[in-house]
Amino acid sequence: MQASIIRTVVLGELILTVAATSAFAYTGQEHAAEAKISIEQARAIALKAHPGKVTDEELEREAGGSGLRYSFDIQRGKVTQEVGIDAATGKLLENVPEGPNAD
Repeated sequence: MQASIIRTVVLGELILTVAATSAFAYTGQEHAAEAKISIEQARAIALKAHPGKVTDEELEREAGGSGLRYSFDIQRGKVTQEVGIDAATGKLLENVPEGPNAD
């Protein structure tokens, strides 16, 4: 009986681990090998520029900087800010309120 309980606990932990891992997925991961800084580093830079809660994040090709950027939507209060970080240099490229037609 104890072995059954242990298997159930281990299976539950495995399910939680897989669920937590997939929760950290972001759009544009296929470009991650080209980025010089990690999404974790970029997120820290973005949150320093505009503290709040990250509601969306992606790695995308977009004009400006190196042409590859992390883009974060960061909510603080009722305002959602779009913060762009260059994926090669970590430079802040954009820090503006999200418009009414957000991507």
